[in-house]
Amino acid sequence: MLEQLLQWDQETLLYLNNLGSPTYDGFWSFVTRILHWSPLFLLFFALFLIKFPKRQALERISLLIVLVLAITGLCNMVKEWVGRLRPCNDESINGMMRILHTPGDFSFFSGHASSSFAVTVLVYLLLKGKVKWAAIFFIWPLLFSYSRLYLGVHYPLDVITGALVGTLLAWTFFKTYQRLFHPAQG
Repeated sequence: MLEQLLQWDQETLLYLNNLGSPTYDGFWSFVTRILHWSPLFLLFFALFLIKFPKRQALERISLLIVLVLAITGLCNMVKEWVGRLRPCNDESINGMMRILHTPGDFSFFSGHASSSFAVTVLVYLLLKGKVKWAAIFFIWPLLFSYSRLYLGVHYPLDVITGALVGTLLAWTFFKTYQRLFHPAQG
């Protein structure tokens, strides 16, 4: 069963990765860099400051920062523990794919997917009653996560697991925040 799952993972990555072309390489290389998403993070902070009283806005911003630290720490710990090679660094597969980036750390699970889904889910949950169009924020983690497959630095299961872990951790943070700070809203 595990062998079949890993074979699916490898075949799916090869298929998706080889859909790429030099025409789009620059776009996906741009999308994958966290710094390029800074305006989105500033928008999140601005929305908190606009939509909530100062204290509640700062609580939410602080919660978001703690979540980012938690998901980053968890991801790095799991990557070291699992020790799965990235496809771009795995000689059994890297000759069959397009490689645009070659990070040196491990692959499982995707930090890009986990952190982007964690942030987006938490921001969405915190703003959903205040910003009607908040669901549009999910474009970011979808693009950010897919970029990792396009660039050949993660397998699909790395990205899927990262998205699920990030979502679950964000939901847990949100529920804990509600119970501790705003029990009437919980």
